[in-house]
Amino acid sequence: MNFDWLFLLEISLAGLGTGGLYGLTGLAFVIIYKATRVVNLALGDMLMAGAYLFFAFSAGAGLPIWLAVPAALAAMGVLGMVLERTVIRPMLGESPIASFMVTVGLSSILVGLVELIWTADQRRLPEFFPSAPIRLGEAFLAPKIFYGFWIAVALIAIVLLTFRYWRGGVALRATASDQAAAYSMGINVPRMFSLAWSFAAVIAGVAGIVVGAIGGISSTMGVFGLSVLVVVIFGGLDSVAGALVGGLIIGLIEAWAGAYLGGEYKLLATFILLVAILLIRPYGLFGTHEIERL
Repeated sequence: MNFDWLFLLEISLAGLGTGGLYGLTGLAFVIIYKATRVVNLALGDMLMAGAYLFFAFSAGAGLPIWLAVPAALAAMGVLGMVLERTVIRPMLGESPIASFMVTVGLSSILVGLVELIWTADQRRLPEFFPSAPIRLGEAFLAPKIFYGFWIAVALIAIVLLTFRYWRGGVALRATASDQAAAYSMGINVPRMFSLAWSFAAVIAGVAGIVVGAIGGISSTMGVFGLSVLVVVIFGGLDSVAGALVGGLIIGLIEAWAGAYLGGEYKLLATFILLVAILLIRPYGLFGTHEIERL
């Protein structure tokens, strides 16, 4: 029996599309970790919050899409700043496990608030992606996956350019590299902490809107963050390149495992890959040796 190469191409393209969203969300994870050394387990639920805020502004308040998206992202930016000021900053200087457990509690709080306001029922976001199938040669790709991937690519490029050329982005990079040196250069490091959480929350909000548009929204969306955690550990907790490359690799592995082994093996395959890479490089593909493990 001949191997179906066209099917492999189609599922690989779908895997790369999902991997782009993993990489985008992983970028938010890395920004927070590099700036504040906090492993944010609540990132998946921040993604969920972004999707529900978009739902509230679009379906609830009746705003057009072009207004609902920036309104939701602005609200996410404020949310990220508030969480850093009220929940994370008091934990700075504490042990890594204490900060980690705070984010576990934050995850539960966000889920509880969503279920309290919108219930646990699954909902659909308003349609805003073109519905025409995308054809790449002989292969077909779902339009939401295709456009979601390019949104992720565009936002990643914007974030990287911002960090390279914007003064605040340069200050954030300096803070992430060496907080003591950043203090000595007159950089307001606590403000950079807030900026990092605000940036990460906005990125998570974009990912949440795209993920919600593809598969609907519910209070269990935070499970997406589990795959993202695998991505950033696989690529290196402090590595932007690791988040991007790891996202694409994990997306492909999940797609191949789901197609050829069954959907129940997707997470199993990614965790086997994670264990394998950690046995060889305990700090991830591109991570530094100095990372402190929990």
